[in-house]
Amino acid sequence: MKANLTSKIQLDQVSKRYYKPESELELASLTRFEKVYTKVVETHAEGALDAALDIAETIDRCVKEKGRCVIGLGAGKCVLEVYDQLVKLYFADKVSFASVVAFNLSELELGVVTSDEQRSTFNRLKQRLFNKVDIDPNNIHTFSNEATKENVHKLCRAYETEIDEYGGLDLVVCEITKNGSMALNEPGSTSNSSCRLMLLGNKARAHLSEAFQCDTAPLTAVTLGISNIMSASHIIGVAWGESSAAPLLDVVEGRMGEQVPASFLQMHHNVKIVADLEAASQLTRISLPWKVTSCEWTDYLTRRAIVWLCKQTGKPILKLTNKDYNDNGLSELVALFGSAYAVNIRVFNDVQHTITGWPGGKPNADDSSRPERATPYPKRVLVFSPHPDDAVVSMGGTLRRLVQQGHDVHVVFQTSGDVAVEDENALRGLMVNEKMAHHCGYYMDEISRLMNSIMQSIINKTPGEPDNEDVRFFKGQIFTCEGIMACNHMGVATDHIHEVSLPFYTSDPNGRGKVTAADSVILRDIIEKVRPHQIFVADDLTDPFGTHMRATNAALMAIDEIKNEDFMQQCRTWLYRGQWGQWDIDRVEMAVPMSPEEFEYKSNAILKYQSQLHDAPFHDHTDGSLAWQQSLNRNRNLAQHYQELGLASYEAIEAFVQYHP
Repeated sequence: MKANLTSKIQLDQVSKRYYKPESELELASLTRFEKVYTKVVETHAEGALDAALDIAETIDRCVKEKGRCVIGLGAGKCVLEVYDQLVKLYFADKVSFASVVAFNLSELELGVVTSDEQRSTFNRLKQRLFNKVDIDPNNIHTFSNEATKENVHKLCRAYETEIDEYGGLDLVVCEITKNGSMALNEPGSTSNSSCRLMLLGNKARAHLSEAFQCDTAPLTAVTLGISNIMSASHIIGVAWGESSAAPLLDVVEGRMGEQVPASFLQMHHNVKIVADLEAASQLTRISLPWKVTSCEWTDYLTRRAIVWLCKQTGKPILKLTNKDYNDNGLSELVALFGSAYAVNIRVFNDVQHTITGWPGGKPNADDSSRPERATPYPKRVLVFSPHPDDAVVSMGGTLRRLVQQGHDVHVVFQTSGDVAVEDENALRGLMVNEKMAHHCGYYMDEISRLMNSIMQSIINKTPGEPDNEDVRFFKGQIFTCEGIMACNHMGVATDHIHEVSLPFYTSDPNGRGKVTAADSVILRDIIEKVRPHQIFVADDLTDPFGTHMRATNAALMAIDEIKNEDFMQQCRTWLYRGQWGQWDIDRVEMAVPMSPEEFEYKSNAILKYQSQLHDAPFHDHTDGSLAWQQSLNRNRNLAQHYQELGLASYEAIEAFVQYHP
C-alpha cells in the first residue's frame, strides 16, 4: 500500500537536473542565490535517510577525535523521521550512541515535562530515539522539571553551563519550522538570544498542536536560543512539505533578520539543510531555474516563465517584447521560438484553453483544446470533501455547474468535522432540542438523560480536554447537516451525499490518527460503487491541522489501489484547493469562471455553515480571517490574475490540476 502520494504532483513537473546536477560546477551555478547549503531530495523519506547518515558520520568522527559526540536534538515532526532512520542504522550496526551526549533543544510548558507525555518534547525523544538505542541514560539531558516562571532564568543558565562543561555542542539537529524558526525561537528572536522562556505565537501553537496531536498547545516554552544553536560545530536542518516552502525560501535566499530566526544560519560555516521537493519548491533553482541555468523548456516551465515575466514587467502576455525577454534573462526562449510574438501566442493560447464553463466536458463539441472530454455525457462525478464544507467552499461554483449541466454528482464527506465545531454551537443545538421537546410535550427519559449528559460534558470540560464520543457525534451531526443543506443549495441530491467517518479521524480524539488501509478501503468501495468518470480530490496540503493531508492521502491511496480497473481507465482525477491555498496560475489545467451572480450563489451556500462562520477554531493565522473567507478572496484574486495576463475578466475563478495515478 502506497502512502503520501501527493509528492507525485511536484515530481511530475521538476527536472531532476535542477536538484541533482551532474557536476559541482553546475551545482555552484544552480545555487548562486542560496546562502545556506541546501540538499534537495525527491521525498522526505530520502531526506530523512540522508540526514541520518550525516548524523551517523558526525558521531563516528567526533568519537574518534575526542571520545564523545555532544548533540542538541529537536523534536519537531519532520525530525522524527530522521530519528526513525537513525534507529534503523543502529540496528544495522552502522552507528552507536554509546559515546553520545544528548541535549534536548526545547521543552513545552513549564511544569508538565514529565506529567504530560503528549506535550513533552523530551518524552517524544525518548520514545522515538533514546529508548531504542544504546545511549547511556546519564548522558541524556533536558530542562529541569522543577522549572517555574520564577526560577526559569537561573535554570536556563545552569543548562547552558552543562553544555559548556561537555565542551559545547558538536552537532544540532532541528526542524526549519513553518514560521522560519529553529527549536522554539519565535520570530523576533535575536542572533545573540540565549536559553530562555519563550511566549509562543498563534502560528507556532497551531503547528505544535498538529505536531503533538493535541487539542491545544501551550502558551510558553523553554528553548535554547539562537546563539546556543549557532555555537554548534555542525548544524543539520530539515524541512518537508509544501507548507515549509515559503519559510525555507526566506531562510536560504532571503535577507537575514529577526523575523526569520533560522535565517541566522547564513552566518554559520557548517550548515546543511535537507529539504524535499515540495519544501524546496520556491527556491530559485526549482521555481525560476532560467535565472541560474539553461533550461529544459517544457510546456509547464515555459508558461511559468511567461507568467513571471508578465509580473516583472506589468504587461499582459501579448504585449511582451523581445526586449522584455532579453532584459529579464529569457532570451533563450526567444531563440527557441524565433520571436517574442511566437512565444506570446503559444502561451496565451495555452492559458486561455484552461478556461472552461464546462467542467464536465461540453457535449457534441470539439474537445481537442478543452481541459475535459466531451464524452461520455453525462458523466458520473465523485467529489471528496475532507470536511463537510470543503467541496462547497473550495469548488462550489464548479459543483453547481456540474449539476446544472446534467452530470450525476456525488459528494463524499470524508469526516464529520466535529473537531471544528465549537462548544457554543453544540450547546445552542442542545438548547433548541430541549425547548422543542418541551413545546411538543414529548421528552422521553432516555433522550433527556442523553441530552443532559452531553450538555454537562461540554460545560464541565477542562481546557484542552477532548470531547467524549457522544459529544463528538453531536458536533459532527451539526457540521454534517450544514453540509447537506449547502450541497442541496448547490443542487446535489441528499441521496448522493455519502457520509463516512474515516478511521484516521474517529480513532484519535483530535482527528489526527494515522492513515491506513482501513481508510482507503472505505473510499475505494464508494469509487467502485459509483464508477465515476471524474473524481475531485482536495489538495489543501498546507492545512496546519493535518486533516486535509490525511484525507487526501486516503483518497489517493484508494485511487491507486484500483487504477488499473477498466472503468478507472476512463476516469480523470482533478485536485482542487481553496481553504488553505490556491494553485499557481502556471500549474492550473482547468479554470472554471464564475459570474457575479454565480459567485454570490456560492457565497450564500457557504453561509449555510453557521458553525464555521465566526468562531470556528480553524483561522488563517496570517490576518485573523477565516479559511472560507480566504477561499473566496483567492477565487477573486485568481480571476484578477487571469485578467492581468490579458485574458477575459471574470468575477472569480476556481482552479484544478489533473492528477495522474
